[in-house]
Amino acid sequence: MHAEVERLKGLGVQFTQDATDFGPVVTAVLDDTCGNLIQLATMK
Repeated sequence: MHAEVERLKGLGVQFTQDATDFGPVVTAVLDDTCGNLIQLATMK
């Protein structure tokens, strides 16, 4: 997840929450520039 967040940041994606460890999952939240927040999540 961390590598994907960094890759997307390199493409100009704005994250409101960087990749964060929440026990069994890692999540990140990005802004789609249309007023929506999109949460990415992956199991460890």
